[in-house]
Amino acid sequence: MKNLEDILAYHFKDKDLLEEALTHSSLTGDVKKNYERLEFLGDRVLGVAMAHLLYFTFSDEPEGALSPRFVKLVRKETVAEVARELKLNEFIKATPADLAFNENVLCDVMEAVIGAICLDGGFEKAIDFVDKHFKKHIEKSAEPERDDKTVLQETAHKFLKAHPVYEVVKKEGSEHNPIFYVKVSVEKGGSAFGEGKSKKSAEQAAAAELLKILEAKYGKK
Repeated sequence: MKNLEDILAYHFKDKDLLEEALTHSSLTGDVKKNYERLEFLGDRVLGVAMAHLLYFTFSDEPEGALSPRFVKLVRKETVAEVARELKLNEFIKATPADLAFNENVLCDVMEAVIGAICLDGGFEKAIDFVDKHFKKHIEKSAEPERDDKTVLQETAHKFLKAHPVYEVVKKEGSEHNPIFYVKVSVEKGGSAFGEGKSKKSAEQAAAAELLKILEAKYGKK
């Protein structure tokens, strides 16, 4: 576990807490030995820690601007991405083993680790952990987010009076670790493909590719 503690930049006084945070209920139904209770705690700690950090990071923003940042930063996709960055999938104990790549499990384990740090070192240590490992995502939240599906729809309607049509052309991998391949087409505007861990992310990827084609031809909306 020392390698993981080095990656986390936090060393546990109670190593059993980290072990518990990494153990999926598929290995044990004992609520004191799997991550479910820690995930419950960590979910709430992450929320408070993120609200605290956003409050001071964007000190001039009203609540109406802070709320969408908060939602984006604590959503499953972002939390799972941080888990992947920390290579938690290499340490998760589950059966079947590919559960360690499941986005829901990655999110839960990340929250469980935060909960474990809170119990082991206190709330301030948990805030420091969230600040360190979510920092680039917090900074990125300051940039306006581009929704490629929405932009594609607006672009297609403006220049072609048409609407994008999405189709899942292939799905690979297991149920716990799928890869979706999506095709998007716009009448008289062409088509493009994208892939992702979810149908939604694959659609966004495909929309981004088709946007490149349309924007090269017509310019940006």
